[in-house]
Amino acid sequence: MASFFSDTLSSHRFHLFATAVLSGATVALILGYQGREREQRLSELKRSIPSPGDGGHHTNQLNNFGASSESAVDKEDARNQALSRRALAGDFDEELILEQLARNRVFLGPEGLTKLRGSFVIVVGCGGVGSHCAASLARSGVSKIRLVDFDQVTLSSLNRHAVATLADVGIPKVHCLQRRLIAIAPWVKFDLQQEKFDGSVASRMLGPWEDGRQPDFIVDAIDNIDTKVELLKYCYDHKLPVISAMGAGCKSDPTRIVIGDIGASRDDGLSRATRRRLKLLGITSGIPAVYSTEQSGEGKAELLPLPEEEFQKGVVGDLSVMPNFRVRILPVLGTMPAIFGLTAANHVILSITGYPLNYVPAKGREKMYEGMMTFVQGSEDRLARMLGLDTVGLKTPLTSGDVAFLAEELYHGRSAVSGISTKLVLTRWQRPEDTNMSVIGEGKDTQKCSTVRLRDLVCMTKEEATRHEKEIFKARKALGEVYDTETIDRIEAKLAVAAKYESYR
Repeated sequence: MASFFSDTLSSHRFHLFATAVLSGATVALILGYQGREREQRLSELKRSIPSPGDGGHHTNQLNNFGASSESAVDKEDARNQALSRRALAGDFDEELILEQLARNRVFLGPEGLTKLRGSFVIVVGCGGVGSHCAASLARSGVSKIRLVDFDQVTLSSLNRHAVATLADVGIPKVHCLQRRLIAIAPWVKFDLQQEKFDGSVASRMLGPWEDGRQPDFIVDAIDNIDTKVELLKYCYDHKLPVISAMGAGCKSDPTRIVIGDIGASRDDGLSRATRRRLKLLGITSGIPAVYSTEQSGEGKAELLPLPEEEFQKGVVGDLSVMPNFRVRILPVLGTMPAIFGLTAANHVILSITGYPLNYVPAKGREKMYEGMMTFVQGSEDRLARMLGLDTVGLKTPLTSGDVAFLAEELYHGRSAVSGISTKLVLTRWQRPEDTNMSVIGEGKDTQKCSTVRLRDLVCMTKEEATRHEKEIFKARKALGEVYDTETIDRIEAKLAVAAKYESYR
């Protein structure tokens, strides 16, 4: 028996088990302490909020989760709702509305204001950016606004939300916006959709108003990459006017915020990831975006380091199970989402009314992409003939979006070999062993397709690619005989990134 215990205590598995038990107990103690600490802080906060009877004001208190514990309507809300019902029923003096919108009327002209007042705009995402956008649209005269957001107001929302107060913590963001905005513009009709947007509900969320009117504009204020891409793809495919707000996190310079084509946005993670995904779906331009050209620098806020795959998922919240031990949080200066939202609203207002506006010029690269596709087609044809294959009817499974992704996003418009930015083409990095072609069918129904994938292609100048084909494909030299180790490592790291992105095509 003594030997059994001695063997057990000295075994590797026992040590792992004991470590796990001790770790679990430690975490439980920490969580328990933090739970009590948070409950105490919330209790102190709730005690600091005036009671409903103090001064005749009603303020919702917070529960232990930081949410509103009740949803009673105070006298001010009841008055605003009654006024909104009257206004929507037509019982509101038109002259008073025109007086309230007088500055817009002078600026846009009577015809422009009439267009704006008859418009229908959808705002998807009602946080810092979306709330400021929606508030500005309502103040400016847009008469029909659909608000889409599944989330609730939290304490941390209050540094950037347009209208939320402490009393709104815990209520849906869409209800919070309507509650406050009808006190400003009671004639605005709101359609509230408290639901998470994704591709499965796009046709309903982005569909017509109850009278069959299609949206005049859609504002994308989503901070999740997957749903952002789904929304923009739907709008692009269905030719719905849309403007997309990129990331305001870690930005501090309002003079760097611009409106330009999404293909030109560069300097924040959300725009980079969105742009890459859209290009793989064949969308290389044609969507206006609000983005910042501000560069990161010493002393500026930035995300804590994380693996690239986590960054690309668009995870912007808390990756730790313990509230006070956050390993990643998105730093946001409260003023910046407001400027993004107001800029988006400004663009919507000018577009609907026909007021003159100019985009930041996008790079005219479509001809370059077509040329690169043609080179890949020719290169695959030459390679197939080297391998002794019949190349008649050979097709290449690439789109202009694939080429744009590789040329712009992966290789940043430069040769991976020399860094030169002119006369760029794409070619295979390694010679296939047996074939570069798949064949299905027979006779007149035969289909021949190149097996080239994104992970196979490297960006070079035309001269470099010609040499590469001669040395690697024709002479069958090893890569190490033609390129130095640093070049090989750099290119293969790029190809690994391309392999990761292929699932988004």
